[in-house]
Amino acid sequence: MSTLKKPSRVCVAYSGGLDTSCIIPWLVETYGCEVIACVADVGQGARELEGIEAKAIRTGAKACHIVDLKKQFMEEFVFPMCISGAVYEGRYLMGTSIARPIIARAQVEVALRTGCDALCHGCTGKGNDQVRFESTYASLAPTLAVISPWRIWDLKSREAMLGYLKARNIPCAASAEKIYSRDANMWHISHEGGELEDPWNAPPEDVWMISVSPKDAPDAHEDVMLSFVKGRPTHLNGKAMDPVTLLAELNTIGGRNGVGRVDICENRLVGMKSRGVYETPGGTILMEAVRGLEQLVLDRETLHFRERLALDFAKIIYNGTWFSPTREAMWASFEAIAASLDGDVVVRCYKGRAEACKRRSANSLFHHGFATFGEDEVYDHKHAEGFIRLFSLPLRIRALLGLNPDAKKIAGSAPKQKVH
Repeated sequence: MSTLKKPSRVCVAYSGGLDTSCIIPWLVETYGCEVIACVADVGQGARELEGIEAKAIRTGAKACHIVDLKKQFMEEFVFPMCISGAVYEGRYLMGTSIARPIIARAQVEVALRTGCDALCHGCTGKGNDQVRFESTYASLAPTLAVISPWRIWDLKSREAMLGYLKARNIPCAASAEKIYSRDANMWHISHEGGELEDPWNAPPEDVWMISVSPKDAPDAHEDVMLSFVKGRPTHLNGKAMDPVTLLAELNTIGGRNGVGRVDICENRLVGMKSRGVYETPGGTILMEAVRGLEQLVLDRETLHFRERLALDFAKIIYNGTWFSPTREAMWASFEAIAASLDGDVVVRCYKGRAEACKRRSANSLFHHGFATFGEDEVYDHKHAEGFIRLFSLPLRIRALLGLNPDAKKIAGSAPKQKVH
């Protein structure tokens, strides 16, 4: 916590789970403060939100604010991530990471609106989320104190937290046995803990929640057409859809075809490795569609620049520094690149795979007349000789100067030849 010793009103990021159910009464008892609960609806589902306001009040909160962030989440965070092509360590589509800045921003807004002088989150001291939340706090509300119970309280186990609530007659549906730790939003669902903590254990089938096993997926492929304007999807199979509905439809399609399952041992920002199993069915289809469109529209150097930039953008998302000048500068580049990403892409879903199989765009740089082996007006085969000679000139000079060991080895075992 910061230098503020005794906050009078604290805004807590509240999920209704075991951790935050303990945090509210703990804050009241520890600081004698009022607690304002902030619930971020990022598409985790009606079941997660059912009765959550009453639960927060019953647990000791003075008020509970439920903020619908689904549309903002898609337009301001998910779509930019898709356009950038950012993927962490080659596989993770960062469903948890990309949701944290908008959740923390909403919490800050509620805190300032309700006169809070401190912010609180339920992230553990070993994870990445504490960094993501507190980096957002620092960017948007640096004068507010920050309370991280996991770093200071004595409740170090699930059993201890259940006992804490029981002693205070606070009802909780959680049980002592929780096989997996999960985080869900409209983009993905993550699974950690349990058998997954041993990387030698393959994920059991009961881990997965929103996708079928690829072996159980239909034997016939399913094609999905997405239409884009400036890199943002506007239509699904020819039907106009808002972002939230569109992703929900893609999740259904991808889920029934076993698309979007990822099992990875990733490097956490805090320095340790963790094993995460992720389901991102709709996101996998959407990412593949954007990549298919840019194959047509972007020239070589622009595409390669976007790919290089995406590596650093992935770090920004994963590490939680979304509200930073670096992210703003990088996004300006991605947005300029996306200006020509108009068109349609068909993604074929089949037994766990999603691959772009059709692409078309008014801005396409592909032209059959230029790419064909037949005669055309823009390319003379004779021109290739001069291009190749200049392109390979540094290699030629290196060999002529005797600086290429492979060339020396070959020359030593062959008759001398005249240099041309």
